[in-house]
Amino acid sequence: MSHRNARLTLHGRRLLVDRVGSGRPVAHVAAEMGISRATAHKWIHRWRREGEAGLVDRSSRPHRTPHRTSATMEDRVCRLRRDRKLGPARIGPVLGLPASTVHRVLTRHGLNRLAWMDRPTGAVIRRYERDRPGELIHVDVKKLGRIPDGGGHKVRGREAGRPIRGMDFDYVHSAVDDHTRLAYSEIHPDEKVATCAEFLTRAAAFFHAHGIPRIERVLTDNAWAYRKGLAWKNVLAELGASGKLTRAYRPQTNGKVERFNRTLADEWAYLRPYTSNDERTAALTDFLHTYNHHRCHTALGGQPPISRVNNAAGQNTP
Repeated sequence: MSHRNARLTLHGRRLLVDRVGSGRPVAHVAAEMGISRATAHKWIHRWRREGEAGLVDRSSRPHRTPHRTSATMEDRVCRLRRDRKLGPARIGPVLGLPASTVHRVLTRHGLNRLAWMDRPTGAVIRRYERDRPGELIHVDVKKLGRIPDGGGHKVRGREAGRPIRGMDFDYVHSAVDDHTRLAYSEIHPDEKVATCAEFLTRAAAFFHAHGIPRIERVLTDNAWAYRKGLAWKNVLAELGASGKLTRAYRPQTNGKVERFNRTLADEWAYLRPYTSNDERTAALTDFLHTYNHHRCHTALGGQPPISRVNNAAGQNTP
């Protein structure tokens, strides 16, 4: 595609050919059009060899690259990246390559960002996104230790703030819409079947109230409540949704809610020292509002999740 300041667009090349074809000297036409004689001759020769197709832009990529890194060497670079998670500055000396060459190889194979790789296996993570709101909802539970009155060790120190026997845990149940990243969370004392089923009912009502009328599929891990729970299956049937389980020991499949759990921990659960469990629980509502309505989401072009719900039909798309 011609750049905006190009002297010759496709129309200009046709005009060049027409003027030269009428019998005028190439040098005179080139001067009139503000281009060099070499450029004018290039397009004339292409037109004579290929006709109209010769006037169309073509890739500037060379047909051959004799000095490109060999396939064998590229395999060694990729293997070091996957197996040892080394960067270009460390792979280069091992293989006798400049770091810039190693970086180009890693970029070519999609390995230049460690965040794009599954750390244990080194496999490139294949990212996906559903086409419409409600098509897939990710559900998961995060377990948090309860905070004793007066604060835990972050407030009172390691010895004074030791966990109190019998304080037990909070279970944060979360649901995240795959397309919009709209999130809903509740805190419960357990993750039993009835609790999970009732949570899903309220999550569906939340999504419906925010412009997602129907849940089509629900993706969960392999917890017993999701695999065998009759109450859970009954709620799915009432919603007209199907349930899907992740592969065993593959939390990446449920990655959107797993990433939400990490954000939940960083920006709510461990954001600041809380002096009681009730104080942390009360802060969850504000966090969810900020996450859904104000927090910039990198996967959404810097927009909050609610922006995609409001634009579900594409009415705000420029």
